[in-house]
Amino acid sequence: MSRYTGIIEAYRNRLPLDLEARAISLGEGRTPLIRLENLPRLESVEADIYVKFEGVNPTGSFKDRGMTVAVTQAVHEGSRAIICASTGNTSAAAAAYAARAGIKAFVLIPEGKIALGKLAQAIVHGATVVQIRGNFDDGMRLVKEVAQTAPVAIVNSINPYRLQGQKTAAFEIVEALGRAPDFHCLPVGNAGNITAHWIGYSECAGLESGACAHFPDSWDFSGFGTQRKRPRMVGYQAAGSAPFLRGGPVHNPETVATAIRIGNPQSWDLAWKVHEESHGWFDELEDAEILATQRLLAEREGVFCEPASASSLAGALRDLKQGKIPAGSTVVCTLTGNGMKDPDVILKNGLTGLVEVDAERGAVERALLERL
Repeated sequence: MSRYTGIIEAYRNRLPLDLEARAISLGEGRTPLIRLENLPRLESVEADIYVKFEGVNPTGSFKDRGMTVAVTQAVHEGSRAIICASTGNTSAAAAAYAARAGIKAFVLIPEGKIALGKLAQAIVHGATVVQIRGNFDDGMRLVKEVAQTAPVAIVNSINPYRLQGQKTAAFEIVEALGRAPDFHCLPVGNAGNITAHWIGYSECAGLESGACAHFPDSWDFSGFGTQRKRPRMVGYQAAGSAPFLRGGPVHNPETVATAIRIGNPQSWDLAWKVHEESHGWFDELEDAEILATQRLLAEREGVFCEPASASSLAGALRDLKQGKIPAGSTVVCTLTGNGMKDPDVILKNGLTGLVEVDAERGAVERALLERL
């Protein structure tokens, strides 16, 4: 058996990279597709629900899939530095892959709006972190302006190579299930990931899509069988940061789910095409719903995701209960990041589950028996 080295070598014939381009990889991809066993019963829903846990990628989020391709192409083109705006996960991935490539990373983050776990990643990987007095959308505007004159390559999802890497999650899902799911639910912030998954599913099915405008000549449909089904794509936003539900940009987005605290998605047009082509929908969730599902998933299934990730499952469960997703459906929910990215959310009220007793056997036994 050959050693797995990441998504570029696994899917190079389906990526728009030159054969001689050196893969900048950390072994990303092949993340688990976990079938939920306890929550469907607990929530009284009849469906086959899977979570694609992208939180086990090298830097703890789905961003690694896109970053390996974007940085590989940047290096192949001769770039010596990359730049991004970030709410956290992109900065962590950009910094790590730049370190791997031996180039410089510059990241712009919004002041006070980034989880410390993600900020620590960018710093430890050696990125130059620029904190701006503004939000993510301000950072994105500045990155695009700076890149017009500075010798840096943008690695946000406006870089089409990012979406090409992220589409490989759909490949893995089709390979694992033997077909596409009926519904695929995702958190939506900058809206690149829902677009990338649709591109992947479209390629698996050998079908064209208006969202697949990038690199159509790179498509290679071999190896996926003859199934031509694509899922309905459903995107969930936090209520305080839901531009798709408001019909336009949200200028001061607010939500505890920092990874989707984005008021002006850069992939708006493409994501809307996905919504139309897949006959899916967008919806919103209150922070309380998101946090409750995050904790429930961890307590009942042993999967600890970051708050933004939980929005996909929270929305899917709600839509199953309401019949919007029919009973008996196969549903995949993307969990975009690891819960260890943002432990402050869990610990903000202290260690509420902590039991303190004297250092005596009897005291320990009583504490255990009281809770059995």
